[in-house]
Amino acid sequence: MGVCVIVLGKSGSGKSTSLRNFEPGEVGILNVMGKPLPFRKKLDSTNTQDYRTIKACITSGKRRAWVVDDAGYLLSLENFARARETGFSKYTDMAVNFQELIKSATVIAPDECITYLFMHPELDANGHEKIRTVGKMLDERFGIEGTVPILIDCEVRDGKHVFVTKNDGTNLAKAPMDMLPDVMDNDLKQVDTLIREYWGMAPLTDKAAPKRGGKAEDNATD
Repeated sequence: MGVCVIVLGKSGSGKSTSLRNFEPGEVGILNVMGKPLPFRKKLDSTNTQDYRTIKACITSGKRRAWVVDDAGYLLSLENFARARETGFSKYTDMAVNFQELIKSATVIAPDECITYLFMHPELDANGHEKIRTVGKMLDERFGIEGTVPILIDCEVRDGKHVFVTKNDGTNLAKAPMDMLPDVMDNDLKQVDTLIREYWGMAPLTDKAAPKRGGKAEDNATD
């Protein structure tokens, strides 16, 4: 089984910037909206909005770390694509597609694979943080946050982008005891290293990665 981690933050809170310390060959970025990375380094990335491609990548064993940036837009894009359809069956389809993505990242993915799902938050009626989704099925009958062992909040504190991993009663942040600092620099490679050390997982790569940029799929669907 793989590990799925949700990285939750508003636009500009540092989600994509947190990838800056990865080297080419260490992580595959599945770029849903095709946005350029906010730094100069070239990382292996492919633009895709296709669930099948994304699931094939993260279950392929070709890499030990994948990032879906931004996974929440998979729901939004499908919702807009089916906007003229009537009835509630389309919302069931959207929920099932996303649930199958979570299943691929956890149950089906190889043991050494960590998948990071970047998503956006919003507030519920009580002012508590929730994950932005489409429809009520994922919120009320599934609960995305409950399916992952680690949920990281991206915040800006005193002008600095940080990761928050401790729940304060209003946010969704969580991590296993003593795995991650309560507040830390927004460095996803450091998070990945600490997760692997905590659970005795293999490192990102077995040898030095080639200094190149390219497609994140890396022939994953061959």
